[in-house]
Amino acid sequence: MSFKMQRVHLFHAEVEDKPGGTAAKLKKLAEAGAHLEYVYSQRSITKPGVGDLYVAPILGNGALSAAKAAGMHEVGEPIVMRVEGDDKAGLGGRVTQAWEMAGINLHGLVMSVIGGKFVGYATFDSVADANKAATILAELGTA
Repeated sequence: MSFKMQRVHLFHAEVEDKPGGTAAKLKKLAEAGAHLEYVYSQRSITKPGVGDLYVAPILGNGALSAAKAAGMHEVGEPIVMRVEGDDKAGLGGRVTQAWEMAGINLHGLVMSVIGGKFVGYATFDSVADANKAATILAELGTA
């Protein structure tokens, strides 16, 4: 079984909480040729009428210019790690249990399986927790 875990550098923008709020930002990135692998949006808990949009990666000058024009900027939090590898029954439970035993509190987790491979995004409270989680995942992959 093999696993890979890498940091995702997020760009963020606030969006209007209405139909098309997210689409307007994504359209600008698409027009610039951005190839996004991560798109996450949610309503703001503290600001009525506003949502948060996170995307990654933003690569190349054209995509970076489009992101800035859309009001997006790189953010250091949340700490998001892309996790991928060979799928096996019960894997999600084993991984999250190992992280729990190490005292790592997940901020969030989304995982999917396609064609015998899994890919997911784990969100951590700190860089230290993310690094510890990556070490544990590597150890599970060689066990």
